[in-house]
Amino acid sequence: MPDDITHRIEDTRFLTGRGQYTADHNHAGQLHATFVRSPHAHADILGIDVTAAETAPGVRGVWTGRDMVEAGLGTLPCGSQFEAVTPLIVPPRHILAQHRVRHVGEPVAFVVAETAAAAAEAAERVEVDYGMLPATVDAVAALEADASEIWAEAPGNLAFTFRKGDRDGTAGALDAAAHVVELSMLNNRISAMPMEPRAAIASVDSGTGRLLLELTGQGVHGIRRTLASVLNLSEADLDVFAEDVGGGFGLKNFTYPEWALMVWATRKLGRSIKWVSNPNEDLQGTVHGRAMHCSGRLGLDRNGRFLALEVDIVADLGAYASPAGPNASTNAASTAMGGIYDIPQIFMESRGAFTNKVPVDAYRGAGKPEANYIVERLIDAAARRCGFDPVDLRRINTVSSFPHRKALGAVLDSGNYRTNIDTAEQLADRPGLEDRRAASKARGKLRGLGVSCFLESARGAPQEEVQIRFAEDGRIELITGTESNGQGHETAFPQMAAKRLGLPFERFIYRQADTRITRTGFGHGGARSMHMGAGTLALAIDEMLDTARGVAARLLQAEPADVSYDAGRFTAGMDAAVSLEEVAKAARQPEFACDGATDGLDTTVFRENAPFTFPGGCHMAEVEIDPDTGMLEIVRYVAVDDYGHLVNPVLAEGQVHGGLAQGLGQALGENIAYDPDSGQLLSGSLMDYWLPRASDLPAFEVVLDGQPTAANPLGVKGCGQAGCISAPPTVINAILDALAPLGVDHLEMPATSEAIWRVIADAKAATAD
Repeated sequence: MPDDITHRIEDTRFLTGRGQYTADHNHAGQLHATFVRSPHAHADILGIDVTAAETAPGVRGVWTGRDMVEAGLGTLPCGSQFEAVTPLIVPPRHILAQHRVRHVGEPVAFVVAETAAAAAEAAERVEVDYGMLPATVDAVAALEADASEIWAEAPGNLAFTFRKGDRDGTAGALDAAAHVVELSMLNNRISAMPMEPRAAIASVDSGTGRLLLELTGQGVHGIRRTLASVLNLSEADLDVFAEDVGGGFGLKNFTYPEWALMVWATRKLGRSIKWVSNPNEDLQGTVHGRAMHCSGRLGLDRNGRFLALEVDIVADLGAYASPAGPNASTNAASTAMGGIYDIPQIFMESRGAFTNKVPVDAYRGAGKPEANYIVERLIDAAARRCGFDPVDLRRINTVSSFPHRKALGAVLDSGNYRTNIDTAEQLADRPGLEDRRAASKARGKLRGLGVSCFLESARGAPQEEVQIRFAEDGRIELITGTESNGQGHETAFPQMAAKRLGLPFERFIYRQADTRITRTGFGHGGARSMHMGAGTLALAIDEMLDTARGVAARLLQAEPADVSYDAGRFTAGMDAAVSLEEVAKAARQPEFACDGATDGLDTTVFRENAPFTFPGGCHMAEVEIDPDTGMLEIVRYVAVDDYGHLVNPVLAEGQVHGGLAQGLGQALGENIAYDPDSGQLLSGSLMDYWLPRASDLPAFEVVLDGQPTAANPLGVKGCGQAGCISAPPTVINAILDALAPLGVDHLEMPATSEAIWRVIADAKAATAD
């Protein structure tokens, strides 16, 4: 049986260079695309001259926004929906800028040529006359009365106002609290930075005449739906597919202007067109994540019981309302607001601000990291300022009985919260901290231990479809609407099916991410793969077995109730047996249609209105700081997490490791920086955008101790985003614990060595004064 698979079967392909990535593929006679991008954050387009570019060697087409208008092409939509006090404003986002550019990197012109070099050379010849306008970069300042306006449709640069919770009840509870702790904090703007940059090949299927788009994407059906709308096509005229995808983390969920332009040009020219981005283009042309200014107030009674939480958020949307961007600071954040704690009153207000920067959208966790960061930083501040122990303060306030309805409506059905805290405290050897702190002090270093807990609301889209198909060669195809971009689906899905059916792992073929194969699907995002994908697959297996049992009963001349299934065989009595493969072949015969086998044993299940799952856990990090340089070492990192039942613990732990690396990256160095006056992107390459290296990270100690959920047949909870959620507050709290003897109470992310050194220097200067 495959329960004990400890490696990913797809890794052999990846590690031996046989991965099938878009950039590796080429079509005979293909053309190459490039894009002319705005060098300015905010400017009127006074004129574009493409004459020199059109006559350059090898050029097959140069187009501007005017051409897109003449072609009657639509704009990119925003799919975010939520109840707002002031409704969401969605300004038009053209696939090539019309009249004005609103962020550095916005596409202005599109060039197609015989070679990539010829396209790049021609792009240099496109002349754009810009009329400079003031740039609005800071989101909080963008909402002030004197800020320059980015969109006439959005007066005051306000995109929306969202409120949730009992405002008066929260205010009353705060007024009555013995302690009220206030804190303002920034969840810094960052980039997902997957190893594989965006790439695509648009072509025409020679057999069917259908347009094809191969791309690095995470949700091919949603991308096709949007492209069809923008290009005025029927979805039946276009297929979108992705083979291997080298990371996504949310960034590859969305339809970008480049995809629409390539499909449009392929249709126009009748030839395949290829484009491969680079880190600079991705940093200035995809989407960024996080970017929220948050302030919070936490009220406690004399014994440390939480009474109320009030949160105010200003979300930096960038220049456009990206498809899911506004959802991160509204609905998504609200599902996790308050974390794993029993807080009777919670009220949150969120305002979206347009700025002259790259649009912000979903990045690993999308709203849940920000919500958890607020409460975990407030709890640590409360412990320091009010004299509570930071671990005990969390322990006494955790939700302990289930189901539990949180103040903003989320219903938690299971959890191991207090046990997770106890285990993490034991593994981190908290009692021995003072001895270790003294040893560090003897060496001139500062040592601190940080703790945080997390709650994730995992699901993504509440619908999913799975198909099971029996191939002629006896293998079974598992066709899912969820999509892998590195998580190990080729291992986990067949492993689950093999266990459930009692068949060899090798009998199964995993299919995904191709609109020519999958009827519908909602891709990846929201830690939904096992919950929505494999959970729906489990339902499909059960439905298939019900149909197969009826066919097997006729073959065995028995009643269906007397037929049992185990390890690939149906039996009725001591001697009569028939294999699942034999039943599948028989079920294709017309006479078995009356037994429900209208499509043989091929089965399709569409699941909708699925609930959230709520992973949770407790993390502790120990750090050592050199006060003379601000250099930080993460000495130890312990994570004790609840993901319910584990289909493959090794893959689950791998997801945690990846999330922790990204969360620590945000906390310690990753940062999208813009010039505050001009709006120029200052972190436009990997020379300027810091990413953590292996040497920056500790050996993670991960314990998976979960309570199964009833939200799906497998009892699984999402694990893909948890590390990103928990790592930032854990390590920031550890740094502040180390700096507490100096009187340092607050530090913004990213906590670079320079930032740490500066707060130490300021604290020493204040003491000297």
